[in-house]
Amino acid sequence: MMLLGRYPIFQYAYFVNDLDEAAHKWHKLFGAGPFFAARHHRCDEFHYRGEPIEADVSYAFAYCGDTQIQLVQQHDDQPSIYRDMFALGEEGLHHIATLVTDFDAELQRIEDMGFETACRLYADRVDAAYVDTRALIGYFTELHGDPVHILGTFANWKRSHELWDGAGEVVLG
Repeated sequence: MMLLGRYPIFQYAYFVNDLDEAAHKWHKLFGAGPFFAARHHRCDEFHYRGEPIEADVSYAFAYCGDTQIQLVQQHDDQPSIYRDMFALGEEGLHHIATLVTDFDAELQRIEDMGFETACRLYADRVDAAYVDTRALIGYFTELHGDPVHILGTFANWKRSHELWDGAGEVVLG
């Protein structure tokens, strides 16, 4: 049975040491951008491995063609899904993400296959979960809800990429 095959991968997320530097590298190499940053992002609800532990992280999002790229920088040494994979100074692909319509059903489906939910959060009126699929594919899988307002945000970011001439600020926010 295909677990998430009906949902395309919409995002590739990379853990980086410096958000701004990484965004500039992505822009220079692939033309990604502009990046929309959420610095020191806080969630309405957050649980890491069942505990209310939330690391201090910043995110930057951009499109590279039709694919959304997320860059993640952790500013502290709290336990996190990022530190589960990367020690201080390390960087790399952290997770892929898929948008799901029936969030609870899809999360239950992946858990029923034996994968553990490493992180569950609720922010900006959106459910998200990071499932530990490292044993199978080498990185986490994020299930991300797809309410209309977040789809609109993603569409605006994509449109900004399509209209952007590559000049000016690479990272906004």
